[in-house]
Amino acid sequence: MKISELLIPEVMILDLQATTKEAVFNEMIDRLSKAGRITDKQTFLSGILAREAQTTTGLGDGIAMPHAKNEAVKLPTIVFGRSTKGVDYQAMDGQPVHLLFMIAVPANANNTHLEALASLSRYLLQDGFTDKLKQAQTPNDIVALFTAQEEAVTPAHQVAADAPYLVAVTACTTGIAHTYMAEESLKKQAEKLGIQIKVETNGAGGVGNRLTDEEIARSQGVIIAADKKVEMTRFDGKPLINRPVADGIRKPEELIKSALDDSAPIYHSQEPNENYRTDGNQAKSIGKAFYRHLMSGVSSMLPFVIGGGIAIALAFLIDQSLGVPQSALAQLGSYHPIAALFKQIGGAAFNFMLPVLAGYIAYSIAEKPGLVAGFVAGALSANGYNFYNVGLDPNHAPIPSGFLGALVGGFLAGGIVLLLKKIFQKLPKSLDGIKSILFYPVFGVLLTGFAMLFVNIPMSAINTGLDSFLSGLNGTNAVLLGAILGGMMAIDMGGPINKAAYVFGTSTLAATVSTGGSTIMAAVMAGGMVPPLAIFVATLLFKHKFSQQDRQAGLTNIVMGLSFITEGAIPFAAADPARAIPSFMAGSILSGGLVGLTGIKLLAPHGGVFVIALTSSPILYIIFIAAGAVVSGLIYGTLKKV
Repeated sequence: MKISELLIPEVMILDLQATTKEAVFNEMIDRLSKAGRITDKQTFLSGILAREAQTTTGLGDGIAMPHAKNEAVKLPTIVFGRSTKGVDYQAMDGQPVHLLFMIAVPANANNTHLEALASLSRYLLQDGFTDKLKQAQTPNDIVALFTAQEEAVTPAHQVAADAPYLVAVTACTTGIAHTYMAEESLKKQAEKLGIQIKVETNGAGGVGNRLTDEEIARSQGVIIAADKKVEMTRFDGKPLINRPVADGIRKPEELIKSALDDSAPIYHSQEPNENYRTDGNQAKSIGKAFYRHLMSGVSSMLPFVIGGGIAIALAFLIDQSLGVPQSALAQLGSYHPIAALFKQIGGAAFNFMLPVLAGYIAYSIAEKPGLVAGFVAGALSANGYNFYNVGLDPNHAPIPSGFLGALVGGFLAGGIVLLLKKIFQKLPKSLDGIKSILFYPVFGVLLTGFAMLFVNIPMSAINTGLDSFLSGLNGTNAVLLGAILGGMMAIDMGGPINKAAYVFGTSTLAATVSTGGSTIMAAVMAGGMVPPLAIFVATLLFKHKFSQQDRQAGLTNIVMGLSFITEGAIPFAAADPARAIPSFMAGSILSGGLVGLTGIKLLAPHGGVFVIALTSSPILYIIFIAAGAVVSGLIYGTLKKV
C-alpha cells in the first residue's frame, strides 16, 4: 500500500485553525467523520490520546504523526493537516508543529499499512520535502508530491567499498513512526559522512532488514537507538552505543562518530549492566532500567489481575443477586453453581498474577533464561515455602510472601541468571548450546528457589503487617491513605506516580476478595476517574474560557472519566500544568479521602462506572466521585485564563 493511496484529498486541511494538541485532533477527526472514514469520533480520539500518553508523536522539525488503530476506523486513512500558526504539541524538540499526519487504521488491518507508515517517516526526512509540503496549494498537489516520491528511483549511495561499516537497530515503544525515522536519519547521516551502515528496524510489523551474523562480525561498531528491549546477545564483544530512539532521529552524527570512536564501550552480554545506557549518566540509566523491568512485569500481570479479578467479582455479584442463606455466608461467591463457575475461572487467571509478575521482571533483566527462574520465584511467593520446618513439622503452614515477595523475587531471579551467564561465559564454545537448555534453567531454578527461602520470611512479615494495618484502617488513617492514593492518580495521569498507586491498589485485591474487596482499590479508581470528569465540569460551567474544540473534548472526557481512563485529561494538563494539575489533584484527594473515610470496598481492578455494582456502596461511591469532579472542575475553571 502506497502513501498516495492513503492520503485522501477530501479529508486534508491546509489551514488548520486549532493551536492546541487536542483541539487540532478534534478538527482533524471531524474531517475523518464527515468523509465516512470512521464510525465513532470519541472512540477514535480515545485511541489517539492513549497513544499520545505513551510518548509524544511530535517528532521535531515541525512534524507530528498522531496515530491509532481501533474498531472505529472503517478504511485506512492518513489525514494531512497544515498549520501556519503552529500547534502547541509538546514535540520532542519543544517547537510548534506545522505539518500533521493523523494515521487511522482499522483494528483488523494487516501489516501492509505498516510498510506505508515506514515510507511516510522516511519521505519526511528527505531534503526539501517538507518545504514542498508547506508550499503546496491544493490537496491534489500534496498527493502528487508523494506520488512523485514513490516513483522516484533513489540513486545508489556513493560510499567507498572500504569505508567503515556500522550496524544499527532502531525501535520505539509502538514500532511505527520513530522506528523508521531513526532508521532514515542514521542512513542519511552515514551517507554524508561516507560511512557504510545497515539498520535493522524492530517495528510493529516485526523485524525488518534483520542483521546477519556475518554483518555483525564485519562491523566496526553497533548503534542501538531504542526505547524497548531488543535482542542484544548477538553484539557481544562489539563497540556499542545504546541510546533512546529520539537520539537516532535528532543526533545521528553524534551516534555514528561515537560508535566508531576507539573509546566506545565494548558490550559484553554476560555482564549485569547490559541494560545500561551508554550515555554518560549511569545513575539515571539504572533508574530507567529498574522502572523498565518493573513495568515489564506489571504490564504482563495486569491482564490476569483484571480478567481474573472481575470474573471473581461477578461470582460474588451473582450470589448476592440470587441470595445466599445466612448460614452459608461463608460460601458467598461459590454457593450457586453459576457463581462457583465464575469464581473458578477467575481464580485460575488470578493465580497466575504473581508468577507472571516475577517471571516477566526476570525476563526483562536476563531475557529468556530468566523466565523460568522468575516464574518459580513468583510461585513460591504466592504459595509459600515451609522452609525452616521441612522434614520436622509437615503440618506447619507455608509462609507466602505475596506481591512484595514476587516483586523482589523477580529482580532476584533476573540477577541470579545474569550471574550464571557471567560464570558460564568461561565454558568452551562447544557447550554454548547446552547452557540455555540445561545449565541456566536447572541452576537458575535451584538457586532462585533457595534464595526465596530468605525472601519469604521478611516479605511475609511485611505483608502481614501491611494487611493488618490496612484492615485496621479507620477514621483519620483511612482518610489520609485514601487521599494520598487519590492524589497520586492525578499527578501525572498515566505516568510512573499514577502507575505506582494503581499497582499498589491491585496488589491489595488478592487478600481482600474474600472480605468484599479493597478500600485501597476503591480510592485509587475514584481518584483516577476525577480528572477527565473535571474537564467536562469546567468546560460546562466556564464555556467562555474554552474554545469550541475544547468543549467538544469535554464531552469526550465524560466517557473517558466514567471508564477510568485518566489519560483523557492529559492534553489539558500539558497545555496548562500549573493550573490544571493542582486542580485535578484537589478533587482526586477529596474523592480518595471520602472513600477511605467511609470504607467503601471494590472487588474489581478496573472498569469505572461499568463495575460500580461491584462496590460495597454504589450510590455513595458515585456521589464521592462526582464531588471530586465538581471541586476540581470549579477550581480549574476559576484559575484558567481566558
